[in-house]
Amino acid sequence: MNPYVNMAVGALLATVFVLMSVSIASEGIFHSAAPEKEGFAIVAAEPTEAEAGGEAAPAAVPIGQLLAKADAKAGETVFKKCQACHSGEKGGPNKVGPDLWGIVDRPIASHEGFAYSAAMKDFSKGGSEHWTFDHLNHFLTAPKAYIKGTAMGFAGLKKDEERANLIAYLRSLADTPAPLPDPNAPAPATN
Repeated sequence: MNPYVNMAVGALLATVFVLMSVSIASEGIFHSAAPEKEGFAIVAAEPTEAEAGGEAAPAAVPIGQLLAKADAKAGETVFKKCQACHSGEKGGPNKVGPDLWGIVDRPIASHEGFAYSAAMKDFSKGGSEHWTFDHLNHFLTAPKAYIKGTAMGFAGLKKDEERANLIAYLRSLADTPAPLPDPNAPAPATN
């Protein structure tokens, strides 16, 4: 055999031997046992029946009862979640979503200068539907479940108290706030 071939094969074998030795030694030195409990478990929430394509789940407590105990000042804090997409000033600009000044009892999909999704326009029934307290309550619980096809990408507010506080705050964003619903009235049927 050629001496140069012998040297090349020897160098290759020596390199493989060194790499395997370093691998085995480093595994022994830096070995860590698997933890008994995961440090951070990623839990994927199972979709609710409403999110999976069923009907929007009705709110358990009527909005009149929730609003009787609502705090508009606390709702102002909740509104900060909305401010990335909505303004709340009188004559405020449209952002990703429409300005919410005077939203309570305003016709749905009617804010001037905002391009609403087809689903929202259909839901508005040509402007005859209004943002009642009940509509706001159901919509803010799960927007995509309540109005299928809406462009609103917000997941919703699941806590009744937080949602009621927000609706109370939205009610205050008007020259003349809409009257509160009767807390003893039963919840109206959903669409």
